[in-house]
Amino acid sequence: MTPAKAALHEPDLALHVEDLTVSYHRKPVLWDIDLDIPPGVMAAIVGPNGAGKSTLIKAALGLVRPVAGHVRFFGQTYGSVRRRVGYVPQRSSVDWDFPTTVLDVVTMGLYGQLGWFRRPGRAERARALAALEQVGMQDFAARQISQLSGGQQQRVFIARALVQEADIYFLDEPMAGVDATTERAIVALLKGLRDAGRTVVVVHHDLQTVRRYFDWLVMLNVRVIAQGPVAEVYTADNLRRTYGGQIALLGPDGAP
Repeated sequence: MTPAKAALHEPDLALHVEDLTVSYHRKPVLWDIDLDIPPGVMAAIVGPNGAGKSTLIKAALGLVRPVAGHVRFFGQTYGSVRRRVGYVPQRSSVDWDFPTTVLDVVTMGLYGQLGWFRRPGRAERARALAALEQVGMQDFAARQISQLSGGQQQRVFIARALVQEADIYFLDEPMAGVDATTERAIVALLKGLRDAGRTVVVVHHDLQTVRRYFDWLVMLNVRVIAQGPVAEVYTADNLRRTYGGQIALLGPDGAP
């Protein structure tokens, strides 16, 4: 076995998290997380406020330093596969007053491939425009990002991730604060990525749409409560264990 082969850990999984613990000011936000997500699924991470959903993504991407544990993408460290990973942060975490155009924002998604000292050329701008077309924002390429609506801003950030042509995408509440039309467009786009063999991991807040949108589910509340195919994991018992108290089990159409 070659050293490269020996270094792989769970190569058949798109995401493998083992014994991950993250603390803020000595208070555990994530505790002893074990998580496996196979390739080619559209996965939701759900849980109450403060459950650690966003922190889990940030820790996986090296944006937050864990106290313990490790993360592997396709059997390798994030640093080894960075170009295969796309990330859409929460819209509220972005400075939308920064003076730049829609096309420039999307082109920034290619900087990891270009390096900071090589300027994007015609080919890169063509890729950025193609990504904008995928999200229906090609007519806004020259618009300042501060002039966009919330839903339009979200589409632009998804285009910035799409232009990377990644194998796994992480999106932190992409449907938060968008209208119904934009939500349907985002879901259709993400399902298209899944159907093309990509892995899509979404922090999601709306339990009414989980079974309609996703095929894999992670239920989180500081610890992983349950994980697996939605049809198996989305149960009244797991919902109560995740959210506490009495919570209705909703059907795929949002009805109790």
